[in-house]
Amino acid sequence: MTTIDGPRLPPASGRPATSLVVLLHGYGADGRDLIDLGAYWAPLLPDAAFVAPHAPEPCAIAPVGRQWFAYVERNDRERWTGVEAAHAALDAFLDAELARHGLADDRLALVGFSQGTMMALHTGLRRRAAPAGILGYSGIHVLPAERALEAADARITSRPPVLLIHGDRDEVIPPVALNRALITLRQRGIAVEGHMCHGLGHGIDEDGLNLGGQFLAHVLAAR
Repeated sequence: MTTIDGPRLPPASGRPATSLVVLLHGYGADGRDLIDLGAYWAPLLPDAAFVAPHAPEPCAIAPVGRQWFAYVERNDRERWTGVEAAHAALDAFLDAELARHGLADDRLALVGFSQGTMMALHTGLRRRAAPAGILGYSGIHVLPAERALEAADARITSRPPVLLIHGDRDEVIPPVALNRALITLRQRGIAVEGHMCHGLGHGIDEDGLNLGGQFLAHVLAAR
């Protein structure tokens, strides 16, 4: 199994971490693309540690950057094969990072962008214990072919709260993916909310950052 790693930010408070936020980048980027979100959210999450792992594979179509899985046709079959193949490495990484800080799964939040959102949803719903929450930007809830749905759903072992945020001018992943995900996640018993950012393409704007930070602060509130 591939081992993954990436940049980290310790809690801004200087105290031991009471929660862990894992930032999963998109196709062709790497962990450095998202790690600065930790600094942005630090005022809301002063006791959270942040880590942004580099995806396990070099990007197939660029000299730099990483991929959780390769794209050729960009269809549901390809995405399902991809999230399945990358799941074990990410799952093991989450176990290791939680052990590093001495934290349980209910102190973990997953944040994804684009392909990273696909991974956050796929792996987050298949953890042995539910994370505190999943925040996804500009992503897709990946499902297998109809004939494989029952078996795939049987592997859903956790149902954390989810917030999905998408731009209404996204030119990479169509905005309709947000409504589709809201439907398919709710069908599987997931408490999910969605927000469409007006005038936004394939990215994260200040509105999305603020909503995401509030969501993380809520799900990771001290118990």
